[in-house]
Amino acid sequence: MRIKIVQEKLAKALSNVSRVAAGGRATLPILSNVLIRVDDGKVSLTTTNLDMAVMSLLPVTDSENGVVTVPARLIAEFVSNLPRGEMVDLTADGTKVEVKAGSCQSVINGALADDFPELPELEAEKTMTFRMKAEDFKAGLGQVMIAASNDMTRPALTGVYFNTFEGDLYVAATDGYRLAERKLAEKVGAEVVAIVPTVSLQEVMRSLGEMEDEIEILFDETQVKFRLDGVEITSKLVDGSFPDYRQLIPKESEINVGLSKSELVRVTKLAALFAKEVGGSVVCSTSVENGCFAIAAVANELGENSSEIKTAVDIDGKVTLNSRFLLDAINALSEDKVEIGFANKLDPVVLRGKDNREYVHIVMPLKS
Repeated sequence: MRIKIVQEKLAKALSNVSRVAAGGRATLPILSNVLIRVDDGKVSLTTTNLDMAVMSLLPVTDSENGVVTVPARLIAEFVSNLPRGEMVDLTADGTKVEVKAGSCQSVINGALADDFPELPELEAEKTMTFRMKAEDFKAGLGQVMIAASNDMTRPALTGVYFNTFEGDLYVAATDGYRLAERKLAEKVGAEVVAIVPTVSLQEVMRSLGEMEDEIEILFDETQVKFRLDGVEITSKLVDGSFPDYRQLIPKESEINVGLSKSELVRVTKLAALFAKEVGGSVVCSTSVENGCFAIAAVANELGENSSEIKTAVDIDGKVTLNSRFLLDAINALSEDKVEIGFANKLDPVVLRGKDNREYVHIVMPLKS
């Protein structure tokens, strides 16, 4: 086996796939390796940890058929430190892989590909395909993933829920304390109900380059595949049922306040400095008399803080929230003008863009 390729392209491809290689945690040593395959001029680099697999396709100037596996992180780091602009000549003789670039060369001990796991294919007759702008995908998933749980005892909450509703594709995530939903695409023409692991989506987000125009997403009953420009990421779906979250989103709120996002971020950060001592809790309130929305925090040792934002207010109200969750929600909003809606002390607090109903973020109140 032999390939000849520019250093930058090989380094980027190895960087993409080596992140998924299982490394020292691998139950099978072969999972620490990258599978390099050349088949009639088509070159692919593949790694897997059995839950997720990444394959990068390479444009090469010269190649000879063959297949071998080598330690993924070793070859990735070696190639990344080769001179930029040099042609890299990679040759495999049995399990010995020689890498040359200019005056640099190395021999890496690899392993036969026989033990490398076969990657399962999606069932063609059960596959649903969605295409969308990569920019929209990246923006939408970034707004939702922050609400996913890290609690592995509740696996269904550790992923992002892809679902179709009234012909549109939505993504949602919740950790039980907050919930985020975003409309990802309209009139998609197919139905899907699937929970994609957050770790897999993080890998997709890292692999999305600035020049990506479109992303293709393929679902079957147990897997999802993301096709980017020259990269394919396949992941198992989370086996579980996502909560019926739409019933948790209030149809309307008794109190609705329009605010500047930048001002809201500022006063929330100020209150959060004092809220550290009290578990991050801050009190949000509205005052008809003063015509303002205020955020306050009281800490016995540190002192207290209260900041106001002048705005139109119809009803006096008060709710206690986790400052970090509130700040995450505000930062996830893409508009300059935002809206906060709430009712009594125990009802969910709803945050949206003032003129955008495609994204909603809910934060559950703390008991005060």
